Amino acid sequence: MAFHVPKAPGFSQMLKDGAKHYSGLEDTVFRNVQACRDLAATTRTAYGPNGMNKMVVNHLEKSFVTNDAATILRELEVQHPAAKMLAMASHMQEQEAGDGTNFVLVFAGALLEHAEELLRMGLAVPEVIQGYEMACRKALEALPECVCSRVANLHDVKEVAAAIRPAIMSKQTGHEDFLAGLIAEACVSVYPESGNSFNVDNVRVCKVLGSGLAASTTLRGMVFRREAEGSVTSARDARVAVYSCPLDTESTEAKGTVLIRSAAELRSFSRGEEVMMEARVNAIREAGATVVVCGGKVGDLALHYADKHGLMVVRLLSKHDLRRLCRTLGATELPSIATPPTPDEMGRCDSVYRTEVGDTQLVVFRHEEGEGGGVGGAGVSTLVLRGSTENLMDDVERAVDDGVNCFKALARDPRLLPGAGATEIQLARRVAAYGEACPGLEQYAVKKFAEAFEAVPRALAENNGFKANELISKLYAAHHEGRSTAGLDIEAEALALRDVAEAPAVAEPFLVKHWGIKLASNAAVTVLRVNQIIMAKPAGGPKAPKAKKDWDNDDD
Repeated sequence: MAFHVPKAPGFSQMLKDGAKHYSGLEDTVFRNVQACRDLAATTRTAYGPNGMNKMVVNHLEKSFVTNDAATILRELEVQHPAAKMLAMASHMQEQEAGDGTNFVLVFAGALLEHAEELLRMGLAVPEVIQGYEMACRKALEALPECVCSRVANLHDVKEVAAAIRPAIMSKQTGHEDFLAGLIAEACVSVYPESGNSFNVDNVRVCKVLGSGLAASTTLRGMVFRREAEGSVTSARDARVAVYSCPLDTESTEAKGTVLIRSAAELRSFSRGEEVMMEARVNAIREAGATVVVCGGKVGDLALHYADKHGLMVVRLLSKHDLRRLCRTLGATELPSIATPPTPDEMGRCDSVYRTEVGDTQLVVFRHEEGEGGGVGGAGVSTLVLRGSTENLMDDVERAVDDGVNCFKALARDPRLLPGAGATEIQLARRVAAYGEACPGLEQYAVKKFAEAFEAVPRALAENNGFKANELISKLYAAHHEGRSTAGLDIEAEALALRDVAEAPAVAEPFLVKHWGIKLASNAAVTVLRVNQIIMAKPAGGPKAPKAKKDWDNDDD
């Protein structure tokens, strides 16, 4: 005799069988906080110049060895909803400032850890949230007062290299001076004179396996890992015609049958195609073009006449590369070879040539130094990176990306803040003093917000092998004496402080810290606002039973 089993009372009775529902501090807030703390603890050991690397194997079984938090989170594919909020905040930090992704995770993890302490003390969640929001506003108000210097001239390579050096040092310790010079040269060469904006897509990277990092170079123009198609391999003062179509005979949309009765008719039929192709290639040459770039295959017949008329042919299959090349040369992308280019549609380049680096064939479109190129005078520069392994070059490329984004942040706001934990301690002191003057229970949350700033210098100390508590006390003592730019000296053998505003300065862009504090605070508050977790029944039916091994073997 069958009988009906009643569902559990409460909210669960409204959901399908298999759905899950959690509520209360223990099941929701503390569960989410623990997940976020675990995520922050994973990337915290990678913070700073001496942070440890992580080996991440993604779903395609490709391995990454890096200490870049953005890459780690992107390849891990975090699924926990609360931890995913921190990952999204870190991703937004990468989009807004390009650097400081690990800072967001470390700071947000510390905020949630201290929030858990406050909640276990008896404070209500709204009181903690209100205190955090008050402290965040105070920290952002006090941040401009911590500015130690600014980049006066973004067209000065040495000044820019000194400003972006700390961002590169956190990824490639020991090579920061060399890479900072290369990246600064590449960014300054394409930074418009008006200084209105900077497009990070104007700095490209070409990785060539072999040699060492010291063999890397930068040049104004673009470099492609390809070969020239024909026998013409170089052109000076080149006029470049860019086509998005193949350089070949056009095929008709409808299929047809041709009846040929004699050898003369066969020669006449083939000759028609040859005459048409030669006329088109000759028209391109007479228009003044010396280099043809096409976005599809190059036919043997077209290549024969291109060699005959002295045209250099380069094939690029990527539409994005074609668009960047047009921006570099000031050319217009043409859809068909039937129409020769006009003088306004052709791009100009000082030299186009094929070269060999190691055992890799390269085609280089190069502008001479000081020459403007592209739309509005803002061309494209390329960093040719050398390295012994692909993993090494991938890690260097991530350091280059951080340096270029750091330059972008400086183009928007040239102010610099002292690094090495100096800014965090200064903000901690100011926010803590503000918390002392706050009435109500929110002052506890404000003080804990100030205490969360200590997580950054604490992580730096632990990753350098120093005692964190001793460093924190030394930093507070130095800042109390008026040394507002005192930070950790990571190059010293023992625990020591230094004035990080001195040369070589350890500074970071104002926008990196501004957005980092803002996004970390918002992520922590969003996690704390969750008071219920409702998980619907997973889609799909029951899983199929596993088949026995070698079930289709006829010998069994």
